[in-house]
Amino acid sequence: MARVSLRKIVRLGIKEWWSLARDPVMLGLIVYTFTAGIYLAATAQPDTLTRAALAIVDEDRSPLSLRIRAGFAPPQFMPPELIGMDEADARLDRGRATFVLVIPAGFQRRVLAGREAALQLNVDATRMSQAFTGSGYIRQIALDEVDTFLQRVRAPAAAPVGLALRARFNPTLTPAWFGGLMEMVNNITMLSVILTGAALIREREHGTVEHLLVMPVVPLEIMLAKLWSMAAVVLLAAAVALQLVLRTVLAVGVQGSVALFLAGAALHLFATCSLGNLLATVARGMPQFGLLVILVLLPLDMLSGANTPRESMPDVVRTAMLLAPTTHFVELSQAILFRGAGLDAAWRQFLALLAIGAALFGVALARFGRAMRDGAGGD
Repeated sequence: MARVSLRKIVRLGIKEWWSLARDPVMLGLIVYTFTAGIYLAATAQPDTLTRAALAIVDEDRSPLSLRIRAGFAPPQFMPPELIGMDEADARLDRGRATFVLVIPAGFQRRVLAGREAALQLNVDATRMSQAFTGSGYIRQIALDEVDTFLQRVRAPAAAPVGLALRARFNPTLTPAWFGGLMEMVNNITMLSVILTGAALIREREHGTVEHLLVMPVVPLEIMLAKLWSMAAVVLLAAAVALQLVLRTVLAVGVQGSVALFLAGAALHLFATCSLGNLLATVARGMPQFGLLVILVLLPLDMLSGANTPRESMPDVVRTAMLLAPTTHFVELSQAILFRGAGLDAAWRQFLALLAIGAALFGVALARFGRAMRDGAGGD
């Protein structure tokens, strides 16, 4: 077996940097992904209700109905439009309103008499991002206005239970904190797979694989060079994004050790860069590689727990995703950056990433070595 040379690995990795420097598309993708991509994901699609279109049919025309109408205001809702009952269906059909609230005639009289009273809320459920949360907002606002109105005419009943709310790790409940950090985590995975896989396929498409075959290098040296060079680029970009975009622009409160997070990111990059090399040995060209990346990255990101808690997923999905590096990296990132955990709480994720990375690297190295041997034999 040929001896592995650290000097060759370093020089081959620097060659990868020069190749990347001459690729403006890849450089632009890296810059955008770790700057504007993170900022837009954190701010452009907030989890809270924002500027929802609401129309109100007020058939009661009472002080209570006026109070309810005045309760809906920006930023959660646009100023509500007062319409007739005959316009309600048309507003929903044309998409000009997400919610239509109907206050029936005699509503205030029934409330003051202690009789059952009902409001009707019509929802355009095709606007999923607003329909589910908006229904709860409207219900709560209407009930609060009714309670406040009743306190003027009768003594308020004492609440049997008082709720003291203390939000940990995100005291102001700012959605951009969670969205920005998780977008950075997802982008680390995406860029590492794309960069390493594209570097290997670029060698094949440019014909430089033949040059490697006649050089005194072994497949392990080539794989390690591509891995460390691309991982270093992504790790540096993530560190800059964490400091400039998240901490400075979005004012995210990072609780734990950045150095510990970057150490975990380095292990994660070992796994994902190996995955990128593996996909490149399967694909026959860049278009096929792009399709494989889509098929692999979508489940890795969607089922990792970055967007949906893993506890809410089916048991078979949760178990299968334990084999994915993104599952452990998301848990590690949330524990360190959100909750300020140390190595004593995150060591299991570190070991899992190391084991998964070693397995992926071994499979990718075996396939790459076989491909090089076949190429040498063909020549």
